[in-house]
Amino acid sequence: MGRPSFKESKTAIVIIAWNSDHFIGACVESALSLRCRTLDVWVVDNGSSDSTPDILSALAKDDKRLHVISAGRNLGTTVSRNLVLKQLSVDTDYICILDSDTVVNQSAFECLAAVLSDSSVGVVGPTMINSSGETQLSGRALPTLPIKLAKAFPFGEFAQKAADLEIPSTSVVRGLQDVGYLLSACWFIPRETLEVVGFLDEKIFYAPEDVDWCLRCHESGLRVVRCYEAYIVHEYQRLSHKKLFSKTNFEHIKGLLYYFAKHRYLIKAPELQKGPFNA
Repeated sequence: MGRPSFKESKTAIVIIAWNSDHFIGACVESALSLRCRTLDVWVVDNGSSDSTPDILSALAKDDKRLHVISAGRNLGTTVSRNLVLKQLSVDTDYICILDSDTVVNQSAFECLAAVLSDSSVGVVGPTMINSSGETQLSGRALPTLPIKLAKAFPFGEFAQKAADLEIPSTSVVRGLQDVGYLLSACWFIPRETLEVVGFLDEKIFYAPEDVDWCLRCHESGLRVVRCYEAYIVHEYQRLSHKKLFSKTNFEHIKGLLYYFAKHRYLIKAPELQKGPFNA
């Protein structure tokens, strides 16, 4: 039996929030506006100290499809998302991992679900733009240590070369591109992918959990695809760039070291399985 269209699906949307009061209302309202057979929107609040809890409480009172979990403290991206993923019903068709600084729409989700009619695709992500219309590199090549070092010390030609190396070299065919990984601000996943690949690695607190999970998709023989024709808004807060010396940056560095040790490479990224768009 094939995968259903988005309109015919049972879809769960998983959002994490942490001091997100500038964004969370618009994000949740856009998710609740989506039209499919059965929709559940889950938000894990990671101990917000701003007005995020009040916004979520008001929204939940008005719509029973919204389920709020108050974690009480910042659990990071992997543990908090797994809290929801581990309790989703087995008859869920699609799962959307979503950041709190996004605004989604019906057209994009219908397009993403249509891409998943190809059973070789394990996860698909949209093109992401900010509210000013600037397009983000939402699908990227797998990182290497030199790329990460250049991004950490963004000076001159070295930084530009690193940015260029993040651009996937694969072809865009009919609006689709096989990529190394997708930014986890918006993933659209069939339930069976989660059963094959497993949950997010909780040894990573903040990042690069998206790189690790997408690489595990590749290792499982599943494609990771960016859809150029599906658009959502993503304000892209880049928390690790706001303060050089912070818990977020410390956890990011620790996560990178763990990732490279886990997958046993530093300089040359693993070669990806040849698909229709990267042969």
